[in-house]
Amino acid sequence: MPQAGQEAASAPVEIVDTAQVPGGGVLHLLRRGNDFSIRSGDDELMGSQVRHSEQALATLTCERLADKGGTLLIGGLGMGFTLGAALSVMGPSAIIHVAELVPNVVAWANGPLSHIFGDSLADPRVSIEVADVHDVIERATAKFDAILLDVDNGPDGFIRPANDRLYCNWGLRAAYAALNPAGILAVWSAYTDADFLKRLKGAGFEVEEISIPAFAYGKDVRHTIWLAVKPE
Repeated sequence: MPQAGQEAASAPVEIVDTAQVPGGGVLHLLRRGNDFSIRSGDDELMGSQVRHSEQALATLTCERLADKGGTLLIGGLGMGFTLGAALSVMGPSAIIHVAELVPNVVAWANGPLSHIFGDSLADPRVSIEVADVHDVIERATAKFDAILLDVDNGPDGFIRPANDRLYCNWGLRAAYAALNPAGILAVWSAYTDADFLKRLKGAGFEVEEISIPAFAYGKDVRHTIWLAVKPE
């Protein structure tokens, strides 16, 4: 008798929905059996079975915050793994803003992916804004205790060229200004980037670069998380 994994591997891939990315690009929500994937072209941006490093983006950041009742900004809703992990660490008085550029991604969270999100979106600590996270950062001054970015596959405009604004020198200075003293800018990446590390330090951050397994029980594929702290 075929095992569950074998059945999933042999199941046909179904396109659940397609979303236009403001400024260019297309996202596809795919399903194979019980597994879901969000893709841009042939590149997977998020998969329902690969969540370890996205959760670590939140746990590593929130565990370092002295105030578990602080204010967070999460850039990119995805499949909600970062949001769910942040909710598990932060206290009952915390405020968690999520900026998601693509309206369909929010609709997916309330629709075909609702079983993955659970009750995260109903948590009173959470607010969702359909907006470019860059714009949210740029209009803020000393507002956030942490900014968590997982909107590309790394520190470049992979999804759309305009996202380069998040990772360039002036974009990092905007993030620095938007953080409270001792605030953390956390950036997820599928790869290392020495130039980005230099730009973070050049913007005034104290930076910790963490290499983490992409899978909870695997070591072959690793992702990178930068934790950039604004000095007190």
